[in-house]
Amino acid sequence: MNKRESNRLNSQFRAVFEPNDYFYFYEKVLTDQITNQQIKFLVKKLKLNSPKEILDIPCGFGRHANCLAKLGHKVTGVDITPGFLEIAKKDAKKKRVGVNYIHADMRNITLKNQFDRIIMLFTSFGYFTDEENLKILKNIADALKIGGLLCFDIFNRDAFLKTFLPYIVNEKGKDMMIDLNSFDSTTGRLNCRRIIIRNGKRKDKPFSLRLYNPTEIRDLLNKVGLVIHRIYQDWEGNPFTSNSRRMIVIAKKTKGMKLWCNAT
Repeated sequence: MNKRESNRLNSQFRAVFEPNDYFYFYEKVLTDQITNQQIKFLVKKLKLNSPKEILDIPCGFGRHANCLAKLGHKVTGVDITPGFLEIAKKDAKKKRVGVNYIHADMRNITLKNQFDRIIMLFTSFGYFTDEENLKILKNIADALKIGGLLCFDIFNRDAFLKTFLPYIVNEKGKDMMIDLNSFDSTTGRLNCRRIIIRNGKRKDKPFSLRLYNPTEIRDLLNKVGLVIHRIYQDWEGNPFTSNSRRMIVIAKKTKGMKLWCNAT
């Protein structure tokens, strides 16, 4: 993709994660109960039984970063959206925890061998060009210490397409978020014409998301020196299957090792 296409995707990413509409329509999946289940998973599967240095990227409004800091970890949160960072900082102050919040684009971070663990949650990966998505993984691999773990969750394209929905309507009172979906098999991208209607006013927020299957994810990770350690299908820790709609991937930074790793 050319620079013009990259800029278009960047603009779409910012629109999708605009805080006002984001909170309004995703409120039901951003509850404390769901967050606590995810934190429980992270503590167990990433072996966070002792203080670790953790990077949350993109950190959004800090719902995971602040909880992990409260457990005694040294946490850095990176996000491109100033509105999210302001909310994250206020919540950190309320919880009386210290998190190093940084306003930055995850495509441009230059952190080196600093973190024991990195998390990239809530389908935050795949919004940019293939080259930029790979660059994000390279930046993350650079930021991890040898032996460090990355955890991220995304759709499993193989299963996603089996139950593909051409449209999804999220209603909240008289307001609606309408997703008109199509899939381009030549690019592997889900193209969504998102229409938001709030208070009788319409906003168009189209976006494109690259969908991956496990083999593609394995190969991308291998290119940057990461190997798959485990894949789960949900935050309860159930094993991944070919019918799992989502992938929660845990990858490990190794030295010169490029293969599928099933170590415990």
